[in-house]
Amino acid sequence: MKNLIEIAKIVTKKKVRKIEIFDDNSLKNKASKFNEFYEALLSNKFRNDRDAATFLYDCSPTDDKYRQLKSRFRKRLLNTLFFLDVNLPDTSGYDRAYYSCNKEWTLVKILLSNEAPFTAATLARQILTTSLKYKFADMIVNCARILRTYSTETDSEREFEEYDQHIKQYSDILSAEIRSEELYQRVMLNYFKPPEENNNLRERIDTYCDALIGLSEMYDSPVVFYNMYLVWTYRYEMLQDYEAMIEVCSRAEQYMKDNPIYHQDDKMATFQLKKMSAFLHLKDYKRGKVNAEKCLQSFPEGSDIWFTFMEYYLLLAMHTENYINAMAIWGKATAHARFRKLDPENREKWKVYEAYLNYIIEVFGDTNPILRRQNRRNFKVSKFLSDPVLYSKDMRIFTIFMLIAQLLFHLEAKQYSHVTDLVDRLKNYANRQLKKEEFFRLIQFIRLLQQMVKSNYKTDELGNTEKYVGRLTEMPFRYRGLVTELEVIPYEKLWGIIVSRLK
Repeated sequence: MKNLIEIAKIVTKKKVRKIEIFDDNSLKNKASKFNEFYEALLSNKFRNDRDAATFLYDCSPTDDKYRQLKSRFRKRLLNTLFFLDVNLPDTSGYDRAYYSCNKEWTLVKILLSNEAPFTAATLARQILTTSLKYKFADMIVNCARILRTYSTETDSEREFEEYDQHIKQYSDILSAEIRSEELYQRVMLNYFKPPEENNNLRERIDTYCDALIGLSEMYDSPVVFYNMYLVWTYRYEMLQDYEAMIEVCSRAEQYMKDNPIYHQDDKMATFQLKKMSAFLHLKDYKRGKVNAEKCLQSFPEGSDIWFTFMEYYLLLAMHTENYINAMAIWGKATAHARFRKLDPENREKWKVYEAYLNYIIEVFGDTNPILRRQNRRNFKVSKFLSDPVLYSKDMRIFTIFMLIAQLLFHLEAKQYSHVTDLVDRLKNYANRQLKKEEFFRLIQFIRLLQQMVKSNYKTDELGNTEKYVGRLTEMPFRYRGLVTELEVIPYEKLWGIIVSRLK
C-alpha cells in the first residue's frame, strides 16, 4: 500500500489532462493532420521539411502552423515510445527484458526526483533481479547504487554489503564492456574508408582482436563476446579470408545457441548477413542458398533485414549465373506489400536489378527456354531505352547503372550510334565526377567500353584492354552494402559477355 500512496501523491500533484500518443484508436481518425503526417512518413513521401510542409499545408517549412504541428507531432511520437509493444513473437527475450528494465529505470529516476524512495527502491530491486539473470551490467550497477543508498537510509548493513558487492563485481564487467565497444567502434570508424585512408587499420585490428580475446577470457559478458566475434568477422573480411569469416560467424551463432538467454535478434541477423556476404564473395551458390533459405525463415517477411537478405541472395544468384533463381528472388521481393514502403535508394536498387535481369533474358533467352519464359511483368524495353535517365546528385550512381543497362540493350540490338553516345556520357562521369579510389572498378569498366568504341565494335581490333581487365583482377569485387560498390554482374564477367556478343 505504501507504494500506491507514494505514486498517487505524485500523480495527483503533476498529472496531465491528456496523454497524446499514437495508438490504434487514435490512428483511426483519418482526418487528423497528425495521422496524415504519420502515414506520409511511413510511405517515404518526404525527403525534407519543405516536402512535408507543402504536402500538409501547401506552405513554407518556416510557416508557424507547420512548425507547431511538427513540434506537437514529435512530442506525440516520443510519448508513444513509452508504450511500445515489446511482447511481439519476433522479439527475443533478451531484447524484451532490456527494454523493460530501461523503461522501469526511468520510472525509478522519476520516483526519486519526486521523493518516493520506498517505491523507487522496490522497483529497483525488481529491475536488479531481471538484470542479474541477463547480466545487464549497466542496469545492475545503476540499481545497486540506488539500493546501496537506500540500505544506508534504512540502516540495513547486510543489504548494503550485498549491493556493494554487486557494484564492485559489475563495475569491472561494465568497464570491460565499454572497452569492447570502443574497440568495435574504432573498427567501424574506418570500415568504409579506402585502404589509403584507414590509418593502418589492418595492423591495429590484430591488436584489437587480441585484446577482445583477453577480455572474453576474464569476463563472462554477452556484450564482450558479441563485440569480439564482430571485430574478428571484420578482420577476416578486410583480409578477404571469407572461409575464416564464415567460421567466426558460425561460432557466434553457436554461442547464441549455447546461451539462448543472451540471444539478440539484431546480433544474430548481423552474423547471418555477414556469412551471406562471404558466400557472395566466394561465389559459393550451393552453401549460400542453404544459408539463405534457412535464415529467411527466421526473419519476418517484409522486414528491412528480410529485404537486405533477399538482395544478397539475388546478387549471389546473379554472380553465379543462377539467373532463373535470381528472377524468382526478385519477383518475391518486389511483389511483397511492404516493398513500396522501402526508402527511395533501396527501391531504386531493385529497379536496377530488374533492368539487368531483363538484359540477361535478352542475351541468354534463345539458348535457355526456361529463362525466356520468365514473366517480364511491366518491363518494356522500348520504354526503358527512351528514358533520359537523370537522377538527383545524391543518387548519381543510379544514373550510371541505368546508362550501362541501356547501353547493353542497344549493343544487343546493334544500335551502335546510341551505344557511342552513352559511352560518351559515362566517360564524362568517369573523368569529372567519380572519385578514383571510391569507384576504381567502375572506372576501369568504363575505360573498357571506351576501347570498344575505339575499335568500332570489332573484337579483332580491340586493343589496350588487358590493362583494365588486369586492374579489375587486382582489385576484386567487394560489396559491403554500399550502393557505390554494387555490381549486379561483376564487371569482369559483364565485359566477357559484351565481347562474346560482339563476335
